[in-house]
Amino acid sequence: MRVLVTGDRGYIGAVLVPFFQAAGHDVVGLDAGWYDGCDFGAPPTDYEQRTGDVRDARPEDLEGFDAVVHLAAVSNDPIGDLIASATYSVNADGAVHMAQVAKQAGVPRFLFSSSCSLYGAAGDGPVAEDADFHPVTPYGESKVRAEAGISALADDTFSPVYLRNATAYGSSPRLRADIVVNNLTGAAVTRGEVRLQSDGSPWRPLVHIEDISRAFLAALTADRDKIHNQAFNVGCDADVVQIRTIAERVAEVTSCPVTFAEGAGPDKRDYQVDFSKITAVLPDFAPQWSVPRGIDELYADMTERGLSSDEFERRFVRLAQVRELMDSGRLDEQLHMTAAPDVVATP
Repeated sequence: MRVLVTGDRGYIGAVLVPFFQAAGHDVVGLDAGWYDGCDFGAPPTDYEQRTGDVRDARPEDLEGFDAVVHLAAVSNDPIGDLIASATYSVNADGAVHMAQVAKQAGVPRFLFSSSCSLYGAAGDGPVAEDADFHPVTPYGESKVRAEAGISALADDTFSPVYLRNATAYGSSPRLRADIVVNNLTGAAVTRGEVRLQSDGSPWRPLVHIEDISRAFLAALTADRDKIHNQAFNVGCDADVVQIRTIAERVAEVTSCPVTFAEGAGPDKRDYQVDFSKITAVLPDFAPQWSVPRGIDELYADMTERGLSSDEFERRFVRLAQVRELMDSGRLDEQLHMTAAPDVVATP
């Protein structure tokens, strides 16, 4: 298939694109370029890469594509808390706009990268796709709004699917240091301690970015009637763990002590997720990773590449990068680029 991947130069996109290429798909990327140059290894460049904001996409930009994989988003809670209106603009309005222009261009399949964050404060039991939403952050709320807006467009010619990813982890050419497994491992490498920001009690569903890529591949070619306008939790039961369990594994691998940030207490983001639906409906989705193996991967890559404190605390922290772009005048208050990125990869 000919596939447009938005957010192709981000944390997940830099891993997903090679997966799609290896499966024989013709990939074109569309990315705003916020994280160009924030490299942890060499990002893929052997495909057509377009630079632009998804909020500005036009139907003519999407003509000739068989599917859109929409990854582009304000990617975490701290940015959402800082600029909630911009998070809704990009993650909700931008996603719905992208779906609208895809439909107008005749693109039949739209794979939306949603999040288990929309479940929010979900109680004690594992939540399935039909559970109520209780988002506790603008990021989680933005995914609720996006799914609702995109779903309204579904019909016989336009088939959206919502892949609700668990919290991602794993090494990437566009590494993120601000998600829990990566953060705890990076803290051990750069500070010599596994520093917890909470008391470690919250449960968190996790999934490796390669397994996210496998889920999107499975959905791309699945029977339309089986997945049309449906949501799927993306992850596996073995990777639903308490944060303290992650910290203990990182400490074991790195021989660094577990410590607690000042004021560390319970985290309101505490939920477990049921993954039985994706297992039953998308048998081609076969997760290959586990959190312990992911920690081993991260530790090996971080030590081999000499991850520094500056990189860990700034270059690979999304909020820090966005703040720098805003302070330099290259991003406005609604996160529109006002100047071209310094580094843009070309085919």
